[in-house]
Amino acid sequence: MRRFEKILLPVDLGEPSSWEEALPTAVDQAQHSGGKLHIVTIVPDEPPQLAWLPEDYSSKMIAYANTQLAKLIETNVPEQMGAQPHVRQGTVYSEIVKLARELEIDLIVMASQRPELKDYLLGPNAARVVRHAACPVLVIR
Repeated sequence: MRRFEKILLPVDLGEPSSWEEALPTAVDQAQHSGGKLHIVTIVPDEPPQLAWLPEDYSSKMIAYANTQLAKLIETNVPEQMGAQPHVRQGTVYSEIVKLARELEIDLIVMASQRPELKDYLLGPNAARVVRHAACPVLVIR
């Protein structure tokens, strides 16, 4: 049986459906394998410098995401797990895949958003992660 020592859970802080069912599954996998849980959220790429946006807009977005991710972990992950938070900036699927490679992740657990007609089987980010990840991906519907 394969051991998953490093598990990555991507979450969208503005969309609870991105983690409500996937998070318990990731926690369960980490507990049963004695693995480490990493939780990541991705903030959008920095927009082009618009006159009405403050210069530190991007850094404020990242700081806010760090705070919100810490709250999510504190509220929903057993403290003894010591889940590691990660905030990245960029395109969702590519940042998930990059982080998974950097951390040598053994399993990615993620939710699939409700599919539109063009994404009938998986949400667009989940489908891209499945195609490009170097490790197994468990998609929770």
